[in-house]
Amino acid sequence: METAPVTDRFRAADDGASLSRRARQLYGDASGFAVALQKLRPFICPFERLIEQVPPGSMVLDVGCGAGLFLGLLAADHRIVRGVGFDSSTTAIALANRMRANVPREVSLEFVVANAIDSWPAEEHFDVVSLVDVMHHIPRALQSRVLSYAIDRVRPGGLLLYKDMALHPRWRAWCNQAHDLLLARQWIHHVPIGQVERQAAAAGLHVAARGSATRLWYAHEWRVFQRSAS
Repeated sequence: METAPVTDRFRAADDGASLSRRARQLYGDASGFAVALQKLRPFICPFERLIEQVPPGSMVLDVGCGAGLFLGLLAADHRIVRGVGFDSSTTAIALANRMRANVPREVSLEFVVANAIDSWPAEEHFDVVSLVDVMHHIPRALQSRVLSYAIDRVRPGGLLLYKDMALHPRWRAWCNQAHDLLLARQWIHHVPIGQVERQAAAAGLHVAARGSATRLWYAHEWRVFQRSAS
């Protein structure tokens, strides 16, 4: 059954501070601009709302994982037993692999260099496939292909966790475009959430949960899609 929409506007500062401290523990004595971004990102991205969508004991594939922060936070929260993350940035994956030393020993993490457009890791299915702030970086003509690849990796009964920046209000979307133009030197292309819902539905997934949040001047929205167990 679909849950009611959730809008998070209240505990952002507390949750962001808590997860930022956890990020500092994960990345230990590593330094540099990329590490600073991992420590600051919980103040911008509502990771606490995404973490609670992942069932305990899950195996997770994180697409476009960057430096591995989401999988690291899931591991630290004892949500997962195994995580595989991939990203096209060799620098980010090197930092993710360094972070692995600071996660609980019972959690297996693997990070590899791969491109979401055409070179996904080993063919297998996962309890949860996560796309967190990835799709707006994909060229518009290839967004449907990447989403299809993600859907294909969800096991029967499993979840697709999709989170991206919201298109509305427009001024918040413009702020995010400016952010990525400054930091990633990339003009991004937001994906209408209805388009994502239609493609997921056509592939046999239904919406299990939905939510939205604001952080500073950024607007976020997410959907949890579930594949039938049969």
